Amino acid sequence: MRSPLLTGAASRVAAPATVLAAAAILFAGAPAGLPSADAVPHAHTQGCAHGFDCDMSARIDSVNAYLDSRPGVTGYVIRDRQTGAVYAGPHAEDLVWSASTIKLAIAEDLLNRARVGAIALPPEDRALIERMMSTSNDQATDLLWNKYSGLDGQAFNNAFRANGMTSLAPQTGPGGRPHWGFQKTTAADLDRLMSNVLDRMHPDDRNYLLDLMRRVDSNQHWGVWGAGAAMRPGLKNGWSEEQGGWVVNSVGFAGPGERYTLAIMTAMNGEGGYQEGSETDTTVAEYLLSGR
Repeated sequence: MRSPLLTGAASRVAAPATVLAAAAILFAGAPAGLPSADAVPHAHTQGCAHGFDCDMSARIDSVNAYLDSRPGVTGYVIRDRQTGAVYAGPHAEDLVWSASTIKLAIAEDLLNRARVGAIALPPEDRALIERMMSTSNDQATDLLWNKYSGLDGQAFNNAFRANGMTSLAPQTGPGGRPHWGFQKTTAADLDRLMSNVLDRMHPDDRNYLLDLMRRVDSNQHWGVWGAGAAMRPGLKNGWSEEQGGWVVNSVGFAGPGERYTLAIMTAMNGEGGYQEGSETDTTVAEYLLSGR
């Protein structure tokens, strides 16, 4: 039996399918000059390739050497939105329990749907979004999922895929129905999701969500937070104990103009727990983004 230990991890409203589809595609055109988030190529650091300068290439080499010494398996994707350079580690396509990183996808979808009039988000539901993002509150997430998941429970999952999580693999949830806490995804999916938020959301909704990600509670001051205060990071973390052991994940952005995005998923595979996983994720961010 799966026993998630997530951090915190109603009537159902089903909007017409055509309106929900509009929410997913309204923001489909990325602004000119920004890299496409539709694919995550594997970059090679030899010769400072794929647009990364030699300093970042060396940092990637250091991260890969560090991960070879760590317990569990870590997949990550680093993206430079200014140059278009992307590096995906060897395990970036591994399916891993999403834990609470899926809450970023929930928040984006709700804001997108409200923007096109598919739903109305009353103040009490926006307060739930803020609790879900700031402290990773599970009860707030349950309320939002139950209210807005649609009659067949798939409204969120369909939007998640449309917003970049193309490898999303929902698992059997309570009563055999879809549930936010029963999802597997990849670091590459989280990379595309973060790019979708930054490049395709309405600016007002994007800025609202980025502000929430920068103001997370201290229980999420790890992972991408390791970029350091000078880089003004924002993130959504997820951590849970599953049948195969702990998973400890982080996705977010850092740098002027949110220049860099970073997605990290660490599956401990019984070789450690939350402490070891959060240390790994934080150190990856420090090596890549903090000037360490």
